[in-house]
Amino acid sequence: MGDELEELYRTTYTTVVRFLYRKVWDADRAHDLAQEVFIRAMNHKPEKPRAWLFAVAANLARDEARAAVRRKRHLTLLKDDPITQPSMPQAADEAVEDNERRAKVDGALAALTKRDREVLLLWDAGMSYPEIAQQTGLAVGAVGTTLARARKRLVDAYDRMENENRAAHS
Repeated sequence: MGDELEELYRTTYTTVVRFLYRKVWDADRAHDLAQEVFIRAMNHKPEKPRAWLFAVAANLARDEARAAVRRKRHLTLLKDDPITQPSMPQAADEAVEDNERRAKVDGALAALTKRDREVLLLWDAGMSYPEIAQQTGLAVGAVGTTLARARKRLVDAYDRMENENRAAHS
């Protein structure tokens, strides 16, 4: 499996990182989680490695989200503590725009159902319809319809956020 895993790593690592990034919105963390996925693959030697990689990646991202919620709760408790409040440097206009755009996309993704979000992210990661069906429990024939509807809902949610943002700044 060594050569097979090496080939899988070479051909899939970037898409696994992209998939994880769209779940955790932190490039460094996405790379760390992707490395963990491949380490686990070396230990488990799965029969269907590509689908297995994305299943493990989804689980790790879910665990990461839970940990982030716990950290956020902890930080909320500490927010009034002047010792723990770092001074925030002034961000450049580009960084602010990137953060706003990322927040809108994240908000639009969050507005989707779990199934729609999962199908979109798996498709964006380069998984085939049969692989998406296996991962999500959908019938292969339902993946395309679900994906088309999810794309429309994502665009609609993003547009709503854009319009709300414009209205707030008017």
